[in-house]
Amino acid sequence: MVDEVHKPITEARGEFGRAVAILEYFSQAVLDPDGTSIPTMDPNLILSLRRPYGVAGLITPWNFPVAIPLWKAAPALATGNAVIIKPSEFATKIAQLVAELMKKALPEGIFNLVPGGAEIGAELVDLADVISFTGSAKVGRSVVARAATLGKPVQAEMGGHSPAIVLPDADLDLLATHIQIGAFSYSGQKCTATRRIIIVGDEKRKTAVVEALVASAETLVAGDPRDEKTFLGPLIHSDSYKNYSNAIASAKEIGEVISGGKIDSTGGNLPSATLTDSIPPEHQLMCEEVFAPITHIATVATTDEAVTLANAVRYGLTASIHTGDLEASLRISRRLATGMVKVNGPTAGVDFHAPFGGDKDSSYGMREQGKAALDFYTHTQTLTINSGARKFH
Repeated sequence: MVDEVHKPITEARGEFGRAVAILEYFSQAVLDPDGTSIPTMDPNLILSLRRPYGVAGLITPWNFPVAIPLWKAAPALATGNAVIIKPSEFATKIAQLVAELMKKALPEGIFNLVPGGAEIGAELVDLADVISFTGSAKVGRSVVARAATLGKPVQAEMGGHSPAIVLPDADLDLLATHIQIGAFSYSGQKCTATRRIIIVGDEKRKTAVVEALVASAETLVAGDPRDEKTFLGPLIHSDSYKNYSNAIASAKEIGEVISGGKIDSTGGNLPSATLTDSIPPEHQLMCEEVFAPITHIATVATTDEAVTLANAVRYGLTASIHTGDLEASLRISRRLATGMVKVNGPTAGVDFHAPFGGDKDSSYGMREQGKAALDFYTHTQTLTINSGARKFH
């Protein structure tokens, strides 16, 4: 994982640990009740049962090259499907390793891998009985459209532009730690990454928050992902680094870069933890994600304005609220147009046994993970059993 997708070694170890936990969880799900008994007036039995579709086609990204394929494959397998995975072209070696390990434990033909580009993904959508996709919104929309045309169940997890709402009573030391993880871990290459920090308060409060965030960001080490001290490794490829560089230039032109913003002239695609300020809310940087460690700061006077700004983008994957006020966090969370909300936690990082997914352009179809995944990879069959005879009364 370190060699192929440049994930820092500490994060890579964590992902393998998560993969094991996912497999253990869904191994137990094999014995989970697969239906219900429905009451009837007649002396017969009505059962509602989950049945596998057959073959699950899984199109997976490079940023979580072990965890995401397995959080799709494990519930599909647990409910009786075979799987075919089309991994990202940037994570083929990792996918091959996972496939080799899985084939040692599973019958032949149950866990399959088809490396390739977009044309392979398109063929898989045509072939499979149920489709799960994680990737960009542009590609995701085409996958959904094709699957819908074919009448196949499909889920698509796509982009995000996640906000962190900082209320006036938020603990700044705790906030700085959460923004480190949410905005900058794995160099911001996560759909759940914190892209916007919305501070509620006056200029004095803004100054205190910004000072805490800048001090935290400047401690993060960028370098070789094999080094235990590295927090930010290289971006996945040169095109991604070009997007990062263009975003830095744009931020300097229309606003202010208050931390980071360094450009790697060595060709190593190494970014820095970057905080910007004074970007107009309608500007593309405040509306569309850049897959890099860049997050934008905005200041508003009220929680109403914070919610409005948080909801002002076409994505709705996750958000975070930072406060010591439980009631405020509950009220605000209900008004956020996101599939997930974290209170006093980073936007990035999810629990594999809880539903995962977003609203608006972030997601399509049923949720992933937990028991929601068992429902997605199955269809419901209603079975009515009559006695066939009435010999005894």
